[in-house]
Amino acid sequence: MAKLRRSRDPLRVVFAGPSLYGTNIDRAGVDLRRPAQQGDVEQAVADGAVAVGLVDGHYQQVGAVWHKEILLALAAGVTVFGSSSMGALRAAECEGFGMIPIGSIASSYCSGTLFDDADVAIVNGPAELGYPPLTEPMVTVAATLDHLLVSAALGREECRMILDAAKSIYFADRTVEAIFDKATSGTRAAQLVDLYRQYRVDPKASDAIKLVEAVRRVGRRNQRPTTWRLAQSPFWTGRTVRSGSMTLA
Repeated sequence: MAKLRRSRDPLRVVFAGPSLYGTNIDRAGVDLRRPAQQGDVEQAVADGAVAVGLVDGHYQQVGAVWHKEILLALAAGVTVFGSSSMGALRAAECEGFGMIPIGSIASSYCSGTLFDDADVAIVNGPAELGYPPLTEPMVTVAATLDHLLVSAALGREECRMILDAAKSIYFADRTVEAIFDKATSGTRAAQLVDLYRQYRVDPKASDAIKLVEAVRRVGRRNQRPTTWRLAQSPFWTGRTVRSGSMTLA
């Protein structure tokens, strides 16, 4: 049975799905919502959130989280964090306005070490199944291959071959099996799949868990004024928010 949030409890919202799939996180004090789409962050602000954590977000079948609604949240004193996936991308784009990057992936986008959106892109299953990831993101492939190399489980040339194979596959088709079918064949491919799963590192999950902990620590809205002003453009003022999703009027 879902617990009712007491009115005096601060509302802390996290938008996540596949990045937290299979993890055993403590959800106490956090309102875990679906992967964000356009209008969801603005709705969290309207709901009274003191903190918003953006991890996962939709971006093809619906409008992606708007930068402007993140700026709206920051201007309203909401602490906004980003990690792992869509949150890492938006954190890199909005860090200068006060959004806080969490974890290695967001930090890499902020520094320019990562720059391709496709490095975190995946396909996931439906909400009814908990948004299971169905493909493998490049950040996970790279982190796992680094782990295999450092552990001396694979050599440098073979790791490079696997990495190149993964990069050559469109993100929506990049399953673990597809990577190793592309990289090699026969018995060796099956051996490498088993080895990969044994040593697999999931930086998206690790960063998402760190974000949840950061969100949980926020106690109230930030009262300090921003050093910038939210521009009220006609495109922004012409929007309409209904039931957590945004349409343009």
